[in-house]
Amino acid sequence: MANNPQSPSGNHDPAGSTQMFRAFVDDGGRQPQTAATSSRGSRVGVIVGVVAAVVIVAAVAWLALA
Repeated sequence: MANNPQSPSGNHDPAGSTQMFRAFVDDGGRQPQTAATSSRGSRVGVIVGVVAAVVIVAAVAWLALA
């Protein structure tokens, strides 16, 4: 397979696994941006959950003391 006339470089990978691996490695630069965006979204959800829990506890305490 070292001499493939269809491949300009002569080292064509018929399964495409090398090209897929290179695409995966090259695409790794975009992963942290996506992770940062999802981390920011989950942080907002945690803050909303904590605020809701505080409001519920305050309401229960107000009802218990009233």
